[in-house]
Amino acid sequence: MKVILKQDVENLGRIGDIVKVAAGYARNYLIPRKFAVDATPGNIKAVEVEKLAQAKRDHREKEAASLVAREIVKVTVTIQRRTGEEGALYGSVTALDIAEFLTARQIDIDKRKIQLDEPIKAVGEYQVPIRLHREVTVPVRVIVEPEEAPETAQ
Repeated sequence: MKVILKQDVENLGRIGDIVKVAAGYARNYLIPRKFAVDATPGNIKAVEVEKLAQAKRDHREKEAASLVAREIVKVTVTIQRRTGEEGALYGSVTALDIAEFLTARQIDIDKRKIQLDEPIKAVGEYQVPIRLHREVTVPVRVIVEPEEAPETAQ
């Protein structure tokens, strides 16, 4: 039996794929759970139309991400934090800190797109990748500096 997948199904296929499966698997599992629909000519045509619309949306999103990437490349994120002995930070610099810095510069980035494996805990210069789109990833230069100590009152 041929079915059109409406969702990604592990070890079977991706959204929009037409796959041949056992009739019982389709009737008892895929179709009732809305993972697939029967591969009728009308459904096949509807899926093709949806694929074209999705391709156009994806292209627009990629172009928008490329424009944002050009702006991000020009920016150097400089964050100041209090430090202790040997340049260790009190606290850390997180993806949220980087996102807030960029937002203050009129570049709106969701913190989940910043691929910081673990928070930065030392003074220095880092390259942090930002994934704007599945095909567009841009590195941003992050400089962590020690905060200037206020003058002590005597």
